[in-house]
Amino acid sequence: MLRPVRTGPRPAPARTGAPLGRRLPLVAAVVVAAGLATACGHATQPAGSAAPAAAASGEALASASAPASPSPEASATASASPSASVSASASAPAPARTPGGSTGSGATPAKPARTSAAPAPAPARVPGPGYDSAADGRKLVDAALRAAKADGRMVLLDFGANWCGNCKAADKVFAQPQTSALLGASYHLVKIDIGGDSSANSALLRTYSPSGGTYKMPVLVVVSPSGTVRVDTHATGNPALTADGLNSFLRKWAA
Repeated sequence: MLRPVRTGPRPAPARTGAPLGRRLPLVAAVVVAAGLATACGHATQPAGSAAPAAAASGEALASASAPASPSPEASATASASPSASVSASASAPAPARTPGGSTGSGATPAKPARTSAAPAPAPARVPGPGYDSAADGRKLVDAALRAAKADGRMVLLDFGANWCGNCKAADKVFAQPQTSALLGASYHLVKIDIGGDSSANSALLRTYSPSGGTYKMPVLVVVSPSGTVRVDTHATGNPALTADGLNSFLRKWAA
């Protein structure tokens, strides 16, 4: 037995903020009741009385199926959601990388590779004490001038004798580490014996110290790579034959 359907219009159910899952059973019940009322022709209610219910049911179904419009607060929250931030950061172009490995337009450019400085020339050989009476003084001087033109050092001519006390004192200073380093760095030292009977060495002395007279040994003559005499101690007088005296002399005429 079917129960008679009420003849009066059925009020539409009030909209609630319940989720869609909770509203679907209510909508389905309304639709079923409306269908049964329409199918029973011998119902006691007047014709057309089921239309308002069906309309109400359709309105309820439309309300349930339509998505709820987001409120301004919900829209603001959704636009600031983490997923939106991730999407924005993923779509942003990556900063350009400079050749030095840094990023950004203000990155410091890579520094150029350092170049090693040219090695300093090896120090010139410093002869030991004494004078070789058998050596050809002219050949020694010519060889020293060729070397001076190649490396820019000065040539120091030391005219002396093995029996000369002042020459021995100068030899002791020349052998000291500091003075020997000055000689090797700035001079080609040539020792020429004028205490024997070598007329060639005596003539060589007068070539570089032409003032003549009596020579007080040692005679120290500084010659430039081009062969020009820069200082002759026979004319100017010897410096003190000590470390301080000879080192000052060597530094003064080295350049």
